[in-house]
Amino acid sequence: MTLRYGMQLPVQSQSALYAEGWEAGAGPADLLAVARAADAAGFDYLASCDHVAIPHRLAAAMSTVWYDPVATLAYLAAATERVRLLSHVAIVGLRHPLVTAKQYATLDHLSGGRLVLGVGAGHVREEFEALGVDFRRRGAVLDECLDALRAALGPEEFPAHHGKRYDFEGLGQRPRPAQARVPVWVGGSSPAAVRRAALKGDGWLPQGDPRDRLPGQIARIRELREQAEVPGPFTVGALTEPLYVGTPRWDVGRRTLAGGPWELAESLRAYRAMGVDQIQVRFRSRDRGELTDQIAAFGAEVAPEL
Repeated sequence: MTLRYGMQLPVQSQSALYAEGWEAGAGPADLLAVARAADAAGFDYLASCDHVAIPHRLAAAMSTVWYDPVATLAYLAAATERVRLLSHVAIVGLRHPLVTAKQYATLDHLSGGRLVLGVGAGHVREEFEALGVDFRRRGAVLDECLDALRAALGPEEFPAHHGKRYDFEGLGQRPRPAQARVPVWVGGSSPAAVRRAALKGDGWLPQGDPRDRLPGQIARIRELREQAEVPGPFTVGALTEPLYVGTPRWDVGRRTLAGGPWELAESLRAYRAMGVDQIQVRFRSRDRGELTDQIAAFGAEVAPEL
């Protein structure tokens, strides 16, 4: 099995949990340089996060820097050639499915079919309250959004969906996505999220699972899909330990690989042995130039070993 790899982009999200100092003063040129380096190095995807607004109570930890994923990925699509574009993750319950479909279908069309729609339930209560969405019912809202988006991102110009919260038909949307089926990867590691990924998704993006928990989660997904006779391929993704070039400037509270990107090779092979198909590498460095150099080194030195 060939292990594919992508990366969560710096700059576009700047949580205090992982952002480096240089990112605070970075801008579009820095983001573009990293994206182009990853594209040239053979990365499978680039990922951008989604938050509408951060409340004061969380701003110190999360910051308020969260670029819009559709705008960001569209900007990068025009400057890259082959790398896929992942929303990791879009909180689709915050928006009407027809709005989400219009945005992401256009992105897929403009990028020549490079979209991977990663979705999740969300966790910031104030975002939901400000937008008039019931935070307590966000799981159920996401379930219906997934059904509605399957219709709205499908091949039909006039999609139809009739559900408890959303009801539409006879409304045309073009352009259609370039892909016949836009892949939907579901994020989250709760029992409900794992079940949702297995039954409604084309892939799973775990959230915070320690490495020793992944085999059980993967087995559960396969069991659920077999029981429900869900057809088609399924991508199992995993978040690796952060990779720092040199010595991390602080303890991130979990295992961190430091040094050069080649030091990840053995770690990634272990994930592959668990049945993981796709690895997300979170490169961090003290400056952008060093970061792009190490991305190139990863593609040249580590990728051939995978």
